[in-house]
Amino acid sequence: MTTRKASQASPYAVGDLQGCAPSLDTLLAQVHPETPLRFVGDLINRGPAALRTLRTVRAMGIRAEAVLGNHDIHFLAVAAGVRKRGKSDTLDDILAASDCEELLSWLRHRPLALLENNFLLVHAGVLPQWTATQVIDLAQEVEAQLQGPNWQGFLADIFGNTPDRWHDGLRGIERHRVVVNALTRLRYCTVDGVMDFKTKEGLGKAPDGFMPWFDVPGRRTGDVTVVCGHWSTLGLVMRPDLMALDTGCVWGGKLTAARMAADPAERTVVQVDCPQYCDPLA
Repeated sequence: MTTRKASQASPYAVGDLQGCAPSLDTLLAQVHPETPLRFVGDLINRGPAALRTLRTVRAMGIRAEAVLGNHDIHFLAVAAGVRKRGKSDTLDDILAASDCEELLSWLRHRPLALLENNFLLVHAGVLPQWTATQVIDLAQEVEAQLQGPNWQGFLADIFGNTPDRWHDGLRGIERHRVVVNALTRLRYCTVDGVMDFKTKEGLGKAPDGFMPWFDVPGRRTGDVTVVCGHWSTLGLVMRPDLMALDTGCVWGGKLTAARMAADPAERTVVQVDCPQYCDPLA
């Protein structure tokens, strides 16, 4: 289910955890225990406690929802045996856990995008041609594959950088690859929606002809507030049409949560300092 009805209390959206369970514990102590939480993806990997992080979020039940990030999808592919582990992966504790299959199933059934009270949650970004409703429809196409009986085969084919742009005639795995790449990997694109997958630096490092996806003129999701993570070198960005919440927890930055209030002036931010588990220069 990727569209939710209004809850009595405004949820808090939470930035990339990447297996930093101790930081999550500290953050949870600063919000009301019944406050709904929405995680923007990359629950796991690179941090020290991926297993505990997954168990904690899953145990919240209907209080919490999480969209899938690129590290979450990478883990699913590793668990399916169709992708090699990376040298910086910290996934062994989940793979060896007695409840690994239950956690895998839970993670496979998370949405790729979530539309709630005029907030659109994705891990990375959206292409300028897409409306919020279209994002949900396209995300649900991918979710059906991840939740279906051939999910391992789907993951075997989903990785790659081509096609690098959307057009309505795309079908099959190429269509789904563009959707996954946009929603879980996007930082920079052109006005026409051509995606760049190389540049990870902040706003001053845009390749020629490219710009941050959220600054493309006429972006069709400008009528909602997009909530995302993924871009740690961007840092916290809070504006009426955007809440970017990856503040580099695993890199020794902060873990950030922000209230999803209709009035931008009421979007309270909660942050906790985080130990450095990864060296960005390594």
